[in-house]
Amino acid sequence: MVYTPNGLESTCNTVIKWMKFAWSLSYWTSPVLLPIMYRRGFFTREGAIYLIEYASIAGLVLCFSYWLRGLGRYNNPDYVAFVAILHNAQENFTLQNKALLSRYDFDFFAWPVEYSWAEGQRGDGSKPKIQVPKRTRSFADSFTRIPCDVISYIGAHTFGRRMVYPGATGLMNALVSPMLMEGRKKLVEERQGIRTKLLSEDLNEIDTMFVDRRHTSSINGQTLVVTSEGNAGFYEIGCACTPLEAGYSVLGWNHPGFAGSTGVPLPDSEQNAVDVVMQFAINKLGFQPDQIVLFAWSIGGYTATWAAMNYPDVKAVVLDATFDDLTPLAVAKMPESWQGLIRNTVRQYMHLNIAEQLCQYPGPILIIRRSKDEIITTKEPGHIGSNRGNDLLVKLLQHRYPKVVDESTLSTFRLWLELAREDQIQLMSQYDIDDDYCTSLFRSHIAEHSESYPMQIGDGMNVELKIQLTLFLASKYMDDFDATHCTPLPALYFRMPWKITF
Repeated sequence: MVYTPNGLESTCNTVIKWMKFAWSLSYWTSPVLLPIMYRRGFFTREGAIYLIEYASIAGLVLCFSYWLRGLGRYNNPDYVAFVAILHNAQENFTLQNKALLSRYDFDFFAWPVEYSWAEGQRGDGSKPKIQVPKRTRSFADSFTRIPCDVISYIGAHTFGRRMVYPGATGLMNALVSPMLMEGRKKLVEERQGIRTKLLSEDLNEIDTMFVDRRHTSSINGQTLVVTSEGNAGFYEIGCACTPLEAGYSVLGWNHPGFAGSTGVPLPDSEQNAVDVVMQFAINKLGFQPDQIVLFAWSIGGYTATWAAMNYPDVKAVVLDATFDDLTPLAVAKMPESWQGLIRNTVRQYMHLNIAEQLCQYPGPILIIRRSKDEIITTKEPGHIGSNRGNDLLVKLLQHRYPKVVDESTLSTFRLWLELAREDQIQLMSQYDIDDDYCTSLFRSHIAEHSESYPMQIGDGMNVELKIQLTLFLASKYMDDFDATHCTPLPALYFRMPWKITF
């Protein structure tokens, strides 16, 4: 529904929006502003008085704007009707009341919670969470590192997490707010999307959007794709568009602190958020795990791989422009003298160990690498050999096929990863790789042993055959997309991963 504010409300909205934007901009530019203010004498007694006066005037203007906006809304019949519908929905959230409420787009904090983590298996304790074991330190080491840990804690919880997840900042949310509103409008009006608020275990409210294709003619509609966005991505305008274009049912959600979701995007809250999303998909929407595909872009690979580790029966995992571990990327982007501090900060408070989690998932996996990626490289932008997606693939295949991807094949494997697609094909031709023959070797091994990982195929094979199998596996597990990091992924690149069939 198109809501038209009256003149008073519209004017006050503009004032409030710009004052919030100015505050957020001042916060982010404070490292530059504070020295300038110091040089101009704002930290003297006279300067402090001036700042207090200025802040008091700004506060009064903001309060008065809120009061006038409320007065304008009180005299707007459309807003009064909306408040009545909202009140009824909060008192009794029936399907009819939800349908009426869904006609409006408003601040999501007022939307009633429809599903809580306590309603699922986590709530009754029947399904404990699976975690990758954390590295432990001795007491002496922990004691001597207290000063460094204190600095790391402060850094991680101030500017650190905002650098890793800029989508959770007020500045970013203010900038993209109009685009998000337009994106939600299209999802609801054109794709019949259903917006839902979930409550995670740490009491964060998670903003989700579900597009149901099960009752359409699409052959992919029976499969649900649960998407995980990047560090500045939102379901309204993010990677959810790709599986939607391919005809899948889609469940998108926003990270804690992004758009309508509350909280702070730290590893624990990220885990709790995707956990309640998965519980909602299974228990409320009615999809079985083997009908669910996990799809992630960039840093969303962390939540997708955590979900895959905890829900190992999901149909597949597709990772686009994703890396293996945050630490090498963080270290590469910072001054060399800061490396020790950065490494400690990330390991202690922002440890996004995507590769370790992915290795715990036993199902089909597809990794999509951006050949011109400028974000997840550790050397110059677009250097394909330093793309951390390469390391994600190497670690995965080393875990799954340790007898094939070993020291004898790793150098050739790394060479293949550094080549352009045409040169990769040429290298594979030099080793005379036959897809049918390689497939038959895996089928024979699985038939004689099992499909569980780590798979022991390769024991006793000569080096040339192991190289053939390594490059065969690499070509099956990874697709190249000739684009930069933020280019939308075309639907034709979204496919189900390779798996051995009988």
